[in-house]
Amino acid sequence: MVPGEANTSLAQMRRGAVEYCVLALLRDEERYGFDIARALSGEDPLIGSEGTLYPLLARLRRNGWVATEWRESSEGPPRRYYFLTEEGRTTLTEFIERWNRFKTSIDNLLDGEADRS
Repeated sequence: MVPGEANTSLAQMRRGAVEYCVLALLRDEERYGFDIARALSGEDPLIGSEGTLYPLLARLRRNGWVATEWRESSEGPPRRYYFLTEEGRTTLTEFIERWNRFKTSIDNLLDGEADRS
């Protein structure tokens, strides 16, 4: 393996999954941008910075998967809250089904179970 190749592969996997992670975060509650960024920036961060999140949120809005609403905040300026649309909810459900099949296939290969069939 070429040095740095694993990091590049991991970054590509994150990019491919992070928009669905955002949809999952919005599944049960509305959130504002900083709150979403904080949730995605945990121990093994899914995003590098807030600067990468806002273009993603804009794309999710253009796709019709999330909608927004401005709300006054007692702690400063108004905040834009993001929430799932019905189309976003359907998209997330479909992704979860595909992800589970994909994850099972990968797990089987990594565990050596694919050779045993």
